[in-house]
Amino acid sequence: MAVKIRLQRHGSKKRPFYFIVVADARAPRDGKFIQKLGTYNPLTVPATIQLDRQKSLEWLHKGAQPTDTVRRILSFKGVLYLKHLLRGVKLGLFDEVAAMTKFQQWFESHEANVTKRNEEHKAKQRAIRKGGPVRKVETAAPVVAVETQPENEAPAAETTETAPEA
Repeated sequence: MAVKIRLQRHGSKKRPFYFIVVADARAPRDGKFIQKLGTYNPLTVPATIQLDRQKSLEWLHKGAQPTDTVRRILSFKGVLYLKHLLRGVKLGLFDEVAAMTKFQQWFESHEANVTKRNEEHKAKQRAIRKGGPVRKVETAAPVVAVETQPENEAPAAETTETAPEA
């Protein structure tokens, strides 16, 4: 039986909310599933993702194939990186303690980046609400073009044409 980790849509029209589930590949999108791994709400900024990392990792080790969107979610949450590190442990490249240390370092830096981006977004939204500038734009003094004529040439005579009267 082919098993997929995929999104199961819930929510009303134009208001999607997804469950991240493990399901048989032949089952319909919103049909029967084997296990629920978490939720995904794309409407919030940033998108809200709740995921059971351990269950997801177990299903990946069992051979479940994530869909493209779920693969991105698992990558964002670090599940695929953890799977990669555990594969290195299995091959004898390093021990499990070193793998977990690497994962903790990655996770802390990732969380710091995410919170930094969230704070920048919130500050930008506050500036928009207040009507202030979103970003500082430096403006230079206007440049005025002045046409000069060479000294040895006489100024050209201006000719004006008048329209013939009818």
